[in-house]
Amino acid sequence: MKKMIIVGGGAAGMMCGVKAAGRYEVTIIEKNEKLGKKLFITGKGRCNLTNNSDEEEFLRNVVNNYKFLYSSIYSYNQSMVMEDFESWGLKLKTERGSRVFPVSDHSSDVLKTLEERLRKKKVKILLNTAVTGLCIDVDETESGHTKKVTGVYIGNRKLEADVVVLATGGLSYPQTGSTGDGFLFFKESGMENLVTDIFPALCPLVIRQSFCHDMMGLSLRNVKARVEFIPNEVTKKNKMKKLYEEQGEMLFTHFGVSGPLMLSASSYIAAFIRSRSLQCVNAFFRDIDGRIMIYVDLKPALSYDELDRRVQKDFEKFSNREFMNSLSELLPRLMIPVVVHESGIKAEKKVNLITHEERQKLIHVLKNFTMEVAGFKGFSEAIISSGGINVKAIDAGTMEVKECSGLRVCGEMIDVDALTGGFNLQIAWSTANLAAQ
Repeated sequence: MKKMIIVGGGAAGMMCGVKAAGRYEVTIIEKNEKLGKKLFITGKGRCNLTNNSDEEEFLRNVVNNYKFLYSSIYSYNQSMVMEDFESWGLKLKTERGSRVFPVSDHSSDVLKTLEERLRKKKVKILLNTAVTGLCIDVDETESGHTKKVTGVYIGNRKLEADVVVLATGGLSYPQTGSTGDGFLFFKESGMENLVTDIFPALCPLVIRQSFCHDMMGLSLRNVKARVEFIPNEVTKKNKMKKLYEEQGEMLFTHFGVSGPLMLSASSYIAAFIRSRSLQCVNAFFRDIDGRIMIYVDLKPALSYDELDRRVQKDFEKFSNREFMNSLSELLPRLMIPVVVHESGIKAEKKVNLITHEERQKLIHVLKNFTMEVAGFKGFSEAIISSGGINVKAIDAGTMEVKECSGLRVCGEMIDVDALTGGFNLQIAWSTANLAAQ
C-alpha cells in the first residue's frame, strides 16, 4: 500500500487522515503535544463545525476564490459532513444562521470524534514532532524539469512517502502552532512564487479615533455598517469604493471594534488591500493612498425623516433638560457622550434651544456614525488568515500542487477564506477530503 504523510494535525489534517486511511498507509505528524489545538478553541470552545445550508449559500459566503472550491464542496458538502459526524456518534444541532454545533456545546467532543476515527482506522500519529523540510526530487527533461515529493525531513532523518499532504494552517492564532511552516517549506523548495501575500482576516479592527476606548465593552445589535475606501484624490483610476455593507452586531473595544459585523468587514478589507497590491505592515495600513472608513447606521429601521420625528418627540419630552441628558431613551449610556461630541452640539445646551440645523447634524451622526480604520488587530486575534498557496498553482480536483507531483495541500494553507458561520471549517473538511483521494 502506498504511504501518505500528513503534516499538521488540525481540522484539515485529521479529516484527511480519516478519509485517506484504507487507501494509503497514513501517518500524521504534529509538532504540538496533541492534535487539534486550534479546533479546540473554535466557536469560543463550542466548535461551529459547518453551516447547514446548500452549496450555493456556502459559496456566497466565500470571500476569496470561491470558484476554486466547486469540486471540493460538491464532492463533500455540508450535509455529507453532518451525516459523517453523526454516523461517527457525534450528535449535532443547528442554531441561528444555520450554524451547526455539537449538542454538547463542547469542541472537545468534535476532537474526540476525529481522534477515535483515526484510531479505528489505524492512522499512525507522531506528536511533539516537527517536520523541518520536504524531500523533493528534480528530474531534468527536454521541456524543463519536474518535481516529485518523496517524503519529509524530521531533523536529519527522512521519512519516505508517495504522497505528502501539507495541512499546517495559515498564520492565525500562532499560539496554537499556526506559524506558517507550510509556506516556509514552499519557499525552501524553490516554490516561493506560489505563496501569495497573507493578511489577518475575520479579525478585530483598530480604529484611529480614541472614543472607542470610552465605549469599551458596549455591544450594539441590529446596526448597519458600511465600509468604504476613500482615495486621497478622486480620479478615474482611483475611485471611492464600497467594500462591505451588512446589518448585525458589533462590539467596541479598547483599541477599536470587533463582533460579527466587524469581523466580516475585516475580511473584505483584507481582500481589497490584496487586490490593490497595497501594503499592510505589522497589521497596520501603509501607503494605501486613501482612507478606509466605517459608517454605522445606529437606527437602520428608521428613515431620516422617521428618526427626526423620533428625536423631536424626545426633545419635546425633555425640553427643559440639557442636551447631554436628553438621549437616554435613544442611545446606550456609554455612547451618549461620544454622540454628543460628534454632533457638535454643546452638552449643556438646553434642548428647547437646539436649532433645526443642529438637530439635523445629530440625525446625520446617528445614521452615519463614522470611524476610520487604522489596521487589523493582528494574526494573534484573527480567526483565519487571508492568502496562502495560490489557487492557480493547485489542481482543484485533487489538491495536488501542479509543480510538484505527490505534494498536496488542504485547509487554511490555500488562498480561500470565508465569513464566520462554519464556512471556513467546511473548507477544511472539503479540501481535506479531496486531498485524501
